[in-house]
Amino acid sequence: MGDDLYVHRYGPSGPVQVLAIHGLTGHGQRWQRLATHHLPEITVAAPDLIGHGRSSWAAPWTIDANVKALSALLDQHADGPTVVVGHSFGGAVALHLAAARPDQVGELVLLDPAIGLDGQWMREIADAMLASPDYPDVAEARAEKATGSWADVDPELLDAELDEHLVALPGGRYAWRVSLPAMMSYWSELARDIVLPPKGTATTLVRATWTSPAYVGDELIAALRAWLGPDFCLLDFDCEHMVPLAKPAEVAAVIRETLDRL
Repeated sequence: MGDDLYVHRYGPSGPVQVLAIHGLTGHGQRWQRLATHHLPEITVAAPDLIGHGRSSWAAPWTIDANVKALSALLDQHADGPTVVVGHSFGGAVALHLAAARPDQVGELVLLDPAIGLDGQWMREIADAMLASPDYPDVAEARAEKATGSWADVDPELLDAELDEHLVALPGGRYAWRVSLPAMMSYWSELARDIVLPPKGTATTLVRATWTSPAYVGDELIAALRAWLGPDFCLLDFDCEHMVPLAKPAEVAAVIRETLDRL
């Protein structure tokens, strides 16, 4: 699916019903448990974004480049508007996709989306990643996630993350299967202005209430509510930032509800 994107596909063959977009530093296989255990009859496409996983690592590393690649994927593999689910950075990509190609996006499900974030905060995160991009061993990589935003994720899913996404470097250290230059560009992209979907686009935003500092701010919620009116729904889930991994059954229920409306 698509020339630039490696796509994990779940469910039966046929036109894509759900496009699932992962977050920054992630990969499409993160959606496997949710898709196979909770939406087995739904055709789900979960690409690795550009600079991530097994997709192309070639520049440009921008939201716009990913929107172009995802749009081409849907042109080829969907037969009408799809439910687009975006987590974190994937939520920003989903909003831009809806704005650019409203014909492809039937409804949006935004899981703790990251968009319009503070530029100084993004600089601090990028600086920290650039200064320490890898790990001396697998145990340290695991501990960083287990004590952070993955604290409430099933340990089996963390094991799967390490198996799929952590790679050994030539010098004996370990790093995630992502392009470091691309990540630097994407942290900047998260500070871009908020983009809203076309009026009439039913949009469900799930806010992770345990995330601190919060990715979802009052400005985003107010903008979506004012623009979309009754087509906007805000849900609060008591979990850390990794919403689709921490609350797969609840997220699947939201996706089913959106599919029923299409």
